[in-house]
Amino acid sequence: MKKNEIFNLSEDVINSQLYSEDLAPIPPQERTWSTCNLATLWIGMAVCIPTYMLAASMITDGISWWGALIIIGMGNLIITIPMVLTGHAGTKYGIPFPVVGRAAFGTVGIHVASLIRALVACGWFGIQTWLGGLALFAIGWILSGGIPAEIPSNLGIGQFLGFALFWLMNVYFIWKGTESIRWLEEWSAPILIGMGLLLIAWGWNQAGGFAIVLEQSSQLEQKAAVLNDSTGLSISLNPLKDKDGAVKATKVMFSSNVENDTIRTAWIPLTGNDFSDFPVNGLHKGVDVKVQFANDQTVSSVIKASPPLSGEGATWMTYLGYLTIMVGFWGTMAISVADITRYVPTQKSQMTGQFIGLPGTMILYSFVGIFVTCAAIINFDGILIGNDAPWDPVQLLNQFESKWVVLIAQIFMLIATLSTNIAANVIAPANAFSNVAPKSISFQKGGYITALIGIIICPWWLLGEIIPILLFVSGLLGPVLGVLVADYFLVRKTELHLSALYDEKGEYGGFNMPAMIALGIGVIVVLLGFFIPSLAVIYKLSWFSGFFVSLFAYWLLAPKTK
Repeated sequence: MKKNEIFNLSEDVINSQLYSEDLAPIPPQERTWSTCNLATLWIGMAVCIPTYMLAASMITDGISWWGALIIIGMGNLIITIPMVLTGHAGTKYGIPFPVVGRAAFGTVGIHVASLIRALVACGWFGIQTWLGGLALFAIGWILSGGIPAEIPSNLGIGQFLGFALFWLMNVYFIWKGTESIRWLEEWSAPILIGMGLLLIAWGWNQAGGFAIVLEQSSQLEQKAAVLNDSTGLSISLNPLKDKDGAVKATKVMFSSNVENDTIRTAWIPLTGNDFSDFPVNGLHKGVDVKVQFANDQTVSSVIKASPPLSGEGATWMTYLGYLTIMVGFWGTMAISVADITRYVPTQKSQMTGQFIGLPGTMILYSFVGIFVTCAAIINFDGILIGNDAPWDPVQLLNQFESKWVVLIAQIFMLIATLSTNIAANVIAPANAFSNVAPKSISFQKGGYITALIGIIICPWWLLGEIIPILLFVSGLLGPVLGVLVADYFLVRKTELHLSALYDEKGEYGGFNMPAMIALGIGVIVVLLGFFIPSLAVIYKLSWFSGFFVSLFAYWLLAPKTK
C-alpha cells in the first residue's frame, strides 16, 4: 500500500453521519505545522497566569522554592511522555482525538470520554477568560486616569465588561479557525519569553542578585501568625522583612469574636525583629485569634492565627499530592493532543516539538513566578505578610507606580492569556462537541458552544478553587488516558482501520464495553481514595492511580473480545 492510500476515503465514508471536513484525516502533504510551530504552540500555552502561580501553594505549604521547581519539572516531564504517545495517532493518521478515541471507546462510547475532556476545557476557558478580562479592566482603568495601585479587586461592572470584551476576542479566533491559532502562537511566543526575562532582570536589579532574592522564599514558607499553645495568649508573629532584614510592619492589632461580639485591641507597636513570643492581651482563652498588621503606607489583610505547628513541615503526602496536580495540569492535553499533532507531518516533529516546548517553558515560567514574587515582598513596602504576597502577576503589576510599566505589562498578560486559552481550551472541546453531531456541528460551532459554557460556569467563583479542582479532575482524566494508551499501543499495536472509524456499524461501532468497564474501574478506585481516609494516598495520586488501573484493566479485558 502506498503511503497516502490510507487517506483516500470512499464516498460511503464521506456520506457517513460520523464524517465531516473538520474531523476528516489530513494527509501529510497538506499539513502546515513544523517542529518549530509545535514548540511555539506549547510555549504560548505554557506561559500563562496559572503557570506563573503554580509554586505559590507549594511554598506556602512549606516546600522550598527549589523543591517546588523539582516537582513542576518532574510532573511536566512525566506528562510529556503520554503526550507524545497519544500524539502518535494524530500524526500517523491525521485525525483528531474524538476520531482516534472511537477505536478505543467505540463510536458512541467516545462521547463519554471526549465530553469529560471538553467540559474540563470549558472550565479552564472560563477561568482564563476571566483572568484576561481582569487585565483588560486594568488597562481601561489606567487609560482612564486611574492609579495602578488603586485598581479595584472586588467584583463590579468594570470587571465583567473586561470579561465580555476578552470573551469576544477569543470568539474572533474561533471564527477564524486553526490557522489563525498557529499565527497567534508564533507571534506571541517570543514576546512571552522576553516578558519573563524582563521580570527576572527587574527582580535582580531591585534586590542585587539571585541569592538575595531566593533567600526570601523562606519567609513565604512561614505562617504570618502562629499560636504558641492552645490558650491563644501567646503568639509567634512573622511579618515580612525587607532585603536589609528590617520588619516592614510597624504595628499589629488582634481581634476575636465571642458570642457575636467582636473584641479588638488597640494598635500595638512592633519594635525589634523577634516576635516569637508575643503576648496577646485583652482576648479570651480558647477563641480564634485574628491578626492584622500595618505601617504608614498600608494595612494587611486580616488573617486567622494558625494552630501550634507540629514541626513536621511538608510531608511526603504533600509532595505526592502536588506531583499529581502538576501532572493533572496538562492531563486534558495529554488526552486530546492528537487534535494538534494531526497538523504535523512526521513523528519526529511532534515528539521533538513537544519535548522542546513544554517541560522547559513550564519550569522557566514557574521560576519567574517564584523569583519575581520573592523580589516583590522585599522591595514593595506595602506587602506586609506572606498571605498578601503578589503571586498573581496582575496583582504584582499593580504595585508599580509607573502607569506605562503597568500598562505595557498588562498587555503582555493579555497576550499570554489569549494564546493559552485559544490553543489549550478551544481546539479540543470544539472537536469534541463537533464529534457529537459531525454533520450539524462544525469546529466553529463547537468553539462557540465552548465559549458559552465558559460563561455559564461563572469562572469568577471557580478561580480560588483551582488546586482542589485539579486534583479531582486528575482522577477523571487519568483513566481516560490509560484506556487510550492501552488500546492504541498494547492492543492495536498502532494499527487502525481509518475508514471504519467513520462507520457507525463497523468494527468500532457503538460501545467498546472493555474500555467502558476499564474506565469505570479507574474512576471508582480514585473515588475510593477520596471517600475512605485510609486510602487517601490513592486520591493524592489520583492521575497515576486512575491511569495505571484503567490501563491494566483494559489490557486484561480487551484481548478477550478481539
